[in-house]
Amino acid sequence: MYRVGLIGCGFIAKKHVKTIAQLTELTLVAVSDIKREQMESIVSLYKDLRGGNPAVSSYKKYEHMLFDPEIDVVIIATTSNLHASMAKKAIQNDKHVIVEKPFSLSLKEANEVIQLSQSKNKKVFICHQLRYRPLLVKVKNLVDQGHFGQLYFGVVSLRLHRSIDYYDSSTWKGTWKKDGGMLLNQGIHLIDLLTWLMGDVHSVYGEIASIMQNKETEDIATGIISFKNHAKGLIEANIITKPKNLGYFLSVFGEKGSLCIGGKGLNEIDHCYIENNSVLKEELLKLQYDTNEHYYMYKDFIRSLNNHHHHLMNAREAKRALEVIFALYQAAQEGKPSFLPIENFSTTDMRSI
Repeated sequence: MYRVGLIGCGFIAKKHVKTIAQLTELTLVAVSDIKREQMESIVSLYKDLRGGNPAVSSYKKYEHMLFDPEIDVVIIATTSNLHASMAKKAIQNDKHVIVEKPFSLSLKEANEVIQLSQSKNKKVFICHQLRYRPLLVKVKNLVDQGHFGQLYFGVVSLRLHRSIDYYDSSTWKGTWKKDGGMLLNQGIHLIDLLTWLMGDVHSVYGEIASIMQNKETEDIATGIISFKNHAKGLIEANIITKPKNLGYFLSVFGEKGSLCIGGKGLNEIDHCYIENNSVLKEELLKLQYDTNEHYYMYKDFIRSLNNHHHHLMNAREAKRALEVIFALYQAAQEGKPSFLPIENFSTTDMRSI
């Protein structure tokens, strides 16, 4: 059994605790947060779900938790700007790491996490859980097996509503330094899926706009991606949809078929055509309501610890979506396409736009 420590006991931490409580291979032994009441709430939730009275220590300073040699894995669920620095400290203290997206707000720190994890032989797992949703796993397999033929075009759309009150509720939300932007927080899952399906990126052009005056980061983003295989991609995202979220949308168009997935949970097949193969469409339809991807994600991480295999969402793999977003931001700033790889970028560079 692996002993787990959790840093950050806010909203997203509840999802992690609910998943850990289902897994016999993991046990939560420590939590850390600057707010004691949030630690108490998370510990109470875990005990209710797990049953019995498991011992869970609380640390106001997360560094003290990292010194515990009995902790094997650290989960980082704090504000975005702290993800990379906390991951590095955890690795340096011989911990494996599960970190919420985005795992860094700069390429420099992203590369440091990757290099440190390799030198210390520690796993770093980034929470891009949608790659584990059975529907999307099946789509990826069909693409790789050639059922859609050569892919020509991929589109991701994000149509959400984030109110002024949402950003006013916290001093870090909507800032380039601590939050990182809409694409990094709300759009990164879709962009990760797009690059996962379509392939390596050659260049990105994009433009952004900010409508709400109480924040720094973008409310609207548009991007055009050129892939190395000559396919094209389109990103269109906004958080000004009224009166509420419309949802998330992913579409691919290829030589032998096309697929559009949408809905508030990205689990509704709006269109599916695979040339001369209606059976595959039926297989996809059967999978669209299995949304237990967080559990499947954790199981992959546990297998990687047990068998030392390379799990799907390591830091190097997660960097691909990160770099596409950084390229879009850079293109918006410079007014010209950005060509990958990008040598250096930080969201704090956007303050001058």
